[in-house]
Amino acid sequence: MKKRKALQILNYLETNQNSMIEFLNELVRAESPSKDIFSQTKILNILKFALKELNFHVSIMPGKKTGGYLYSRPLHRKKGETNQLMIGHCDTVWAEESISKMPIKLENSKMTGPGVFDMKAGLTQIIYSLKAMQALNLNCTLTPLILINSDEEIGSFESTNTIKRISKIVERAFVLEPPLGIEGKLKTARKGIGKFNLTIRGESAHAGLNPEKGVSAIMELSHQIQYLFSLNDFTKGISVNVGMIEGGTSPNVIAAQSKAVIDVRVANVEDGHFISNKILNLKPFHKDVELSVEGSIGRPPMEKTERNQNLWKTAKGLGTLIDINLEQSSVGGGSDGNTTSTYTATLDGLGTTGDGAHALHEFIFTDKLIERTALLTLLLTANSVELV
Repeated sequence: MKKRKALQILNYLETNQNSMIEFLNELVRAESPSKDIFSQTKILNILKFALKELNFHVSIMPGKKTGGYLYSRPLHRKKGETNQLMIGHCDTVWAEESISKMPIKLENSKMTGPGVFDMKAGLTQIIYSLKAMQALNLNCTLTPLILINSDEEIGSFESTNTIKRISKIVERAFVLEPPLGIEGKLKTARKGIGKFNLTIRGESAHAGLNPEKGVSAIMELSHQIQYLFSLNDFTKGISVNVGMIEGGTSPNVIAAQSKAVIDVRVANVEDGHFISNKILNLKPFHKDVELSVEGSIGRPPMEKTERNQNLWKTAKGLGTLIDINLEQSSVGGGSDGNTTSTYTATLDGLGTTGDGAHALHEFIFTDKLIERTALLTLLLTANSVELV
């Protein structure tokens, strides 16, 4: 019975492949850089129209400093029915007019274009999984909820609270970020990500006339940077990187102020607390400087919890129905899956196989668009009992 359902889904999607490609083409042409609020309006409305055609209620919530997010649910649902979440983002790292240097091309079973891999193919999968379920009258025991934000590439700083609220009321979450590598590995663990800002205040003086009266904030920063890099522990998956620094006003002035931005990655919550404590409690090397540190682990680690692994095992088994030998992976980058995983079973990397996220050669394999949409459809229609 499962195999027959899988073949029906594949056949439906293969029949509608041209429609899927056209829809994806429309999404890619609607360029949507994260920091261009107005660019988000077009793509969110494209998605809103597609969902309304499927009899879904759609709300677009504007952001204060971002394009906001889209939330959608079926118009008609059974009272008390449990939920599942599909989550994705419509923003990209590409500026407007990037399509001129990264044109949409469809050749040799590949489709190129800015954002096609990360992650407008994943958004297409959401729409066509719902289409397949309706067209084939497939039973869905958990109500599908959809959240698409426009600030994921810049940290989901406005949408995270909403993601948390929805994650608490769903039984499982499917994240439509791209899979890892040409093999299309699903992502079952992600590092937590922290950002800290270090500010150092010293004492200015003329570097030629009276340098002894100055206290160099840049000298202090050099000591702090060496200490921060000493906190790296790659065997534990802890990475601390000072990626940006600034300081001073002129070559002939002892610098009165310096700053650094620190990126932190951790594999588990315990290490996140440990490193955060180390950084927030930095001590000056020079007695006459002042330090201030702000920041936190903004995205918690997505760990290989039992519930996440149960969801992965379900996907692994369902993959065999459409002849996919799925593999799992752990990655250093973060996504909204880091947030959902704190509250519910989460499976990430369910987007379409390809390559070139944030790179000029970004592309997907068009046949994998069919395959991965079929996998998502099978997961959405899987009974919760199958996750045990």
